[in-house]
Amino acid sequence: MAVTILFLGPLRDLAGEAERQVSAPLDWAGLLDAVGPDVAGQLSGERVNVACAGKVLADKTALNAQDGEEVALLPPVSGG
Repeated sequence: MAVTILFLGPLRDLAGEAERQVSAPLDWAGLLDAVGPDVAGQLSGERVNVACAGKVLADKTALNAQDGEEVALLPPVSGG
């Protein structure tokens, strides 16, 4: 039973990998523990969004990922 965490953009550089498998189910506290302090610091800010099973969460702290789901960490978009 696993959840896949996808690290996108600069969060991939902080994590040192594109994805990570963690035990399911996965809640907000578990996500912060699983990603390490550098990424967790970014997630705590308002600019990084979290998507679970293809849907961006309005309240990322309500995360409840189940077996087989993907959790994508979405950094702010930049560019012009």
